[in-house]
Amino acid sequence: MEDERPAPFQELDFVYMPSADVAGDMRYFSETLGGRLLFAIDGMGTRVAMLELSSGPPRLLLADHLEGDQPILVYRVANLARTTKELETRGWKRGTTLEIPQGPCSSFRTPGGYRLALYERSRPEVEAHFIGRRDF
Repeated sequence: MEDERPAPFQELDFVYMPSADVAGDMRYFSETLGGRLLFAIDGMGTRVAMLELSSGPPRLLLADHLEGDQPILVYRVANLARTTKELETRGWKRGTTLEIPQGPCSSFRTPGGYRLALYERSRPEVEAHFIGRRDF
């Protein structure tokens, strides 16, 4: 019997893309594809660039600190603690818990190898702080 409980995801806000050349990939996505560069940060030994390719989510994040070559789909949830408990009752296995600038996050792989993350937007103002920053 199919589980009729709705998925707890609010929206796919970000696609984190591993990049061996963030500056080069950023130029391609902005200059060639016409994406809008929101920021390009070089700090604490890592480079990250955020771009918009459409008027709505998801935003694309190019990052040189991600391992592997698969992107991570980052979904917003209303309450991370409550969501993770609910998903565990369905057989979900908890992955890595971390903090992203917007709030607490849990990153994991599905049994099929897909990379996903759930986060709670507890610091919505942080993202606006980075908009316009261009370190490279």
